Amino acid sequence: MPWREMVAMAQAAEGAGFDSIWLGDHLLYDLPDGEVRGPWEVWTALAALASVTERVELGPLVASTSFHAPAMLAKLAATVDAISGGRLILGLGAGWNEREYTAFGFAYDKRVSRFEEAFTIIRELVRSGRSDFRGRYYEVVDCVLDPRPVRPGGPPLMLGSVSPRMMRIGLPHVDCWNVWWSDYGNDAEGFTAVRARVEDAAGQAGRAPGEVEATAAVLVQLPGGTGRLMGETYNDRAVRPVPVAGLAEHLHAMAGAGAAHLQLVLDPITVGSIESAGEALREFRGS
Repeated sequence: MPWREMVAMAQAAEGAGFDSIWLGDHLLYDLPDGEVRGPWEVWTALAALASVTERVELGPLVASTSFHAPAMLAKLAATVDAISGGRLILGLGAGWNEREYTAFGFAYDKRVSRFEEAFTIIRELVRSGRSDFRGRYYEVVDCVLDPRPVRPGGPPLMLGSVSPRMMRIGLPHVDCWNVWWSDYGNDAEGFTAVRARVEDAAGQAGRAPGEVEATAAVLVQLPGGTGRLMGETYNDRAVRPVPVAGLAEHLHAMAGAGAAHLQLVLDPITVGSIESAGEALREFRGS
């Protein structure tokens, strides 16, 4: 979308009372009609949105550790955290879309193994300011992150996966985890089941119950929405978007299921749809 439209939407979200704004970290998509499309680069865009907003938290949903050398990703995160005055949530994942990896020249194999090493370096740099790491895929020698992130200990870390191996890597260290709407069926019942599984894994990682906050993306459809190209089914059933008329009720249900933070995926995503969702948000907070 045009950049000025994205700025207008970010400012509309802040004005409507939302707590956070999230951008996907993707490079390229092949569409069913044969077109090839891509979004703006996530870290540049987050830095720019940080400069035109004042209150909302900002984050990648989620940053692929494969798209940057890990120390450079930590540098990018520290810069956005500074520009925003300490409003960054650092979501991290291993990525999945092979098309953009091969198109941009990034290695697609061993993504989780690469993530494990990158996550170690990034975590050490944003939290302590230093890392000295020699692995199979990445090596940093006496690396120093300066300037440091604004907040002592760095921005909150979010794990963008609920797969068993990724949870074993991330849950001992992160502040929160995220699940995409198509990976829990976009309803409170499905989220409850996923959260129980993650809580069990967090306990095995030595974390206290509820210590790692649960977050979830929610697909919301408004008039004019045409559906999403991916994630149409869950457990062999169609995923139903939440209608904006039922959004306040759905927010209550998700909060009751243990969600601490929700990312609303609006269809369509426009200034008008953001303002409509904002009305549901005010209804939720007032009830």
